[in-house]
Amino acid sequence: MKTLIIVDVQNDFMPGGTLAIPGGGEIVPVINDLLDKFDLIVATQDWHPKNHKSFASTHFAKKPMDKIDLNGIEQILWPDHCVQGTEGAGFHPDLATNKIEAIIRKGTDPEIDSYSGFYDNNHEKSTGLAGYLREKGCKELYFCGLASDICVFYTIKDAVEEGFTAKFIHDASSPLDQINFVNIQNELHRLEVEILHSSEV
Repeated sequence: MKTLIIVDVQNDFMPGGTLAIPGGGEIVPVINDLLDKFDLIVATQDWHPKNHKSFASTHFAKKPMDKIDLNGIEQILWPDHCVQGTEGAGFHPDLATNKIEAIIRKGTDPEIDSYSGFYDNNHEKSTGLAGYLREKGCKELYFCGLASDICVFYTIKDAVEEGFTAKFIHDASSPLDQINFVNIQNELHRLEVEILHSSEV
């Protein structure tokens, strides 16, 4: 079953959002054009409680992009974003969500962040995505969304570790940090992830 995983195409990651990713809005029509090519479409959604410990606002005298130790792992502190039930947490209004069969919400535990659509950052709590995909008979997964160098990357990495074949659609995704993304692409190659243009899907 040909499966597309759309990662975090949400308002707060769009231009004007609290954690805007360059080019975020430009990927939406590219994703929409891909949807008819897939048998199954799943989306992930950052879904943070308002007191999430990854928010700089929850730590005294800290600002966004500072780094702290959070329960034993390094944590980048972010602006408040994708707070449960807010407009910022919603999917981009132009995203064709009617074709999405399942939505996996992540980052719901205030004590730990969750970049991956499969697990929290400590790999202690599963979202159930791997089991869902196996039950559907999925083996080959295509990934797109935001941000290429963070949540998309970590979701792909976990997919590979779970035994799925992973392919990354680069023009249907956008990174927060273009320089860091060069290193991420090297890691994707090491993981034997095929990097595709949407026209190659």
